[in-house]
Amino acid sequence: MAEKKVEKEALTTEALHSKLADLKKEQMNQRFQHSAGQLPKTHVMRKTRRDIARIKTQLNASNN
Repeated sequence: MAEKKVEKEALTTEALHSKLADLKKEQMNQRFQHSAGQLPKTHVMRKTRRDIARIKTQLNASNN
């Protein structure tokens, strides 16, 4: 899931939107697992949240 900045810049707007949807689904699953006590590595929640923010920033930059 960890991509280089160059790889993220090469993605099209449609690809960024689909990746954003995938990350939001993953974030929801992580929240469920965390609340049930089944998520051993809680740092992945923070990483996912930051990846979502990075993609949203990329989308906003491409809209301007």
